[in-house]
Amino acid sequence: MRKIFMTCLAIAMVLLARQEADACTGITLTAKDSARIVARTIEWGGSELNSHYVVVPRGYIQHSYVPGYTPDGMKMIARYGYVGLSVEQKEFVVEGLNEAGLSAGLFYFPGYGQYEAYDERLKTQSVTDLQLVSYLLGSCATVEQVKEAVTAVHIIAIDPRASTVHWRFADASGRQVVLEIIGGKPCFYENRLGVLTNSPGFEWQMTNLNNYVNLHAGTTEGKKLGNVPLASFGAGSGLLGIPGDVTPPSRFVRAAFYQATAPLQAVAEDAVRQGFQILNNFDIPVGVEFADGKIPADIPSATQWTTVTDITNRVIYYRTMYNSAIRRIDLSAIDFTRVNYQAVPLDSVKHQPFVPVLIR
Repeated sequence: MRKIFMTCLAIAMVLLARQEADACTGITLTAKDSARIVARTIEWGGSELNSHYVVVPRGYIQHSYVPGYTPDGMKMIARYGYVGLSVEQKEFVVEGLNEAGLSAGLFYFPGYGQYEAYDERLKTQSVTDLQLVSYLLGSCATVEQVKEAVTAVHIIAIDPRASTVHWRFADASGRQVVLEIIGGKPCFYENRLGVLTNSPGFEWQMTNLNNYVNLHAGTTEGKKLGNVPLASFGAGSGLLGIPGDVTPPSRFVRAAFYQATAPLQAVAEDAVRQGFQILNNFDIPVGVEFADGKIPADIPSATQWTTVTDITNRVIYYRTMYNSAIRRIDLSAIDFTRVNYQAVPLDSVKHQPFVPVLIR
């Protein structure tokens, strides 16, 4: 059984190494009642990610994987209970929230970043990139504690063929940082904008926004080109020139402007709904990332799930490519001292349900 598991894990990691179909888009919102919201999509067009929601109680013990696909690395004991969403294996939590109000998310970062080489002598202080979210959600309450915890461990890859990743961390105070591993060293960037996608690095993405200084909300006033009058065809011409493709730089620009122009919502639940509505614009249809119609998997969308996290009220909301109904997990209703560890598939039925409308 263990051999079968490790074979499946190895296959999963090779799949995750492919770069043509992985993507993520993250935004941040705040409501008038000061509720702080982070939201993100996760895309993968190569296969189903076998995602689960995972409930981890206080005191739960797990070990990080190390090269060779063995859980023989750092021992991780959860000081805080948390809820997360996993990919491929239940141990690989890539988005989550803990009871102290720390939010953590992993975003693909292909072609950029470099982890330190694995040293077996340091395996008890080594944690794989795909389990860093779990480790920090179980260990930290604030962004500052995250920074301290990261400097005390060695972040490694299970498989050198797999894509590198970077991370977003946010806490109840509103502070948010991006972590990238550059030349084997952790680099933190304050993320006051609250947007994150994939490659290139965060600093480049922020600099690239200057290329779109002309964009603005609303409609551009008419002008004359010589003696010829010019006018907008319709509303929204202030965003003429905004990139519409699905590359990470283009999604970063769109996310930044959609987030910045979104009306301020009154309460947390309205901001949560707004987060889902904004991220509708980033759903990637299966097929657009593969040439000549060579689609590798029979799934309805490359955007496999979308989450919106209400950090202030400790609630995670999610919807999936199989079911667009929004579901919620309220951490305040969970007793993390007594709940059992559990990993449950996001969908029990893998197709969009239709709700009949009864005409009388």
